Order: sequence, then structure tokens, then C-alpha cells
Amino acid sequence: MEFSERLRNLRAERKETQVQVADAVGISARQYQGLEGGTSVPNFYNLCALADHFGVTLDYLAGRTDER
Repeated sequence: MEFSERLRNLRAERKETQVQVADAVGISARQYQGLEGGTSVPNFYNLCALADHFGVTLDYLAGRTDER
């Protein structure tokens, strides 16, 4: 599973909007849209913030494993 798809699925599980997640991790809604849309990738710090927000490992978020 690609990063953008995994990100969308995690957000849907928590029933959050893109704006809510963006605010929670300290990025703009536009930046977050790019992540979900697959047009950009996060820097390391934002990747860590997203993993922390969703309570998953970096490897899971990056699509390297199915183990959360």
C-alpha cells in the first residue's frame, strides 16, 4: 500500500478531516492535501508527527510493513 493511501485510511479510521490532522501535526492543510494526493512526501519530522498522531510505527505509515 502506498503512503498516501495508508494516510487516507488512517485518517478515515479516526473520522478526522484533513484540516484536523494538519493542525494536529503542525502543517498547513495544503501540505497535508499534497501528502494524501501523492504529489509530495513528508520530511522526517512531519513523518514522525504523523506516525505519533495516528499511533503507528514509521514503517507501517511508510507502507514497509502491515504491523502497526
